Amino acid sequence: MSDSIGWGIVGYGWVARDYMAPGIRAAGHRLVAVSDPGEASRAAAEAEGARAFPDLAGLLAEPEVEAVYVATPNHLHREAVEALATSGKAVLCEKPMAASLLDAEAMVAAVRHGGIFYGTAFDQRHHPAHRAMREAIRQGRIGAVTTIRIVYACWLDRAWASFVGQDNWRIDPVKAGGGALMDLAPHGIDLVDFLLDESIADIAALTQARAQNYAVDDGALLIGRTASGILANLHVAYNCPDALPRRRLEVIGTKGALTAIDTMGQVAGGTLTVTDGASGQVEAIPFDAEASPFLEQVRAFGSALRRPGERDAYSAERDLHTMRLLARAYECGSGGGEPPPISRTGLRP
Repeated sequence: MSDSIGWGIVGYGWVARDYMAPGIRAAGHRLVAVSDPGEASRAAAEAEGARAFPDLAGLLAEPEVEAVYVATPNHLHREAVEALATSGKAVLCEKPMAASLLDAEAMVAAVRHGGIFYGTAFDQRHHPAHRAMREAIRQGRIGAVTTIRIVYACWLDRAWASFVGQDNWRIDPVKAGGGALMDLAPHGIDLVDFLLDESIADIAALTQARAQNYAVDDGALLIGRTASGILANLHVAYNCPDALPRRRLEVIGTKGALTAIDTMGQVAGGTLTVTDGASGQVEAIPFDAEASPFLEQVRAFGSALRRPGERDAYSAERDLHTMRLLARAYECGSGGGEPPPISRTGLRP
């Protein structure tokens, strides 16, 4: 069987259009079909040679589609994944898994019942710099890890839209399930698991609604701790001007530190260094600066689809744990403003 995968995409917004679709093509795969109710989205997909449908039924009927990338607003993830779980097609669903913990639990149950290959699209696992960090940690280059510090921020105002005339669903508490914490923190939480080979066990947070005029949080600080005692500090925000330093990942150990700058995000590149804890000497660590995390994500998922022995890197149960951490963070974080904390249903309590 050819390594080329026939892909479908559900929800053809800016991430799917500008990053996932190019990643599919660059990996030597094929974008076969797109499902999106928006006329502009369907026109954009058709311009790239894909067949476009206003609903999921048309995509499901395409025999060439083997894997489906779900990139709808968060509150629609469950409906899509449950339908796809009965089709036998592999599913790569955008993070967060859903707008509510209840929906995420139902999705995992559907995946189990359907027996399909499922992954959540934590593309930051696939950035070459982050893979190099993980290898350096495993090699003991910075000794025993004590702390991870992450800043992942951007500016997202009310007027932002993927296509002209569209609403910004990321600031809608029902459609998104939350704000900056819901959108950006999953990447940091998952990166802790990826880099350390262990998950955050305890988490707390403070949220804010400080700079933007919408009903969800525009910033959050999270602190977490793994079972072995490693601390994690995450700052996520929709209120940081894009011209400012806003993307930094540090892993501190007893013998040194790893620092990645401008690696978190959708594009290739950035820098990665290791600092010796005794001498203070800084050394650059090489990595593939041309491969985007989306390209590498498509390659990894496609390879695991063809080779079931590689599927251990994907875990719906692990991703559900991340959703539970998000719910817990919102439960304790709403004292910093008026954003609606995520509940089991995703609605304001």
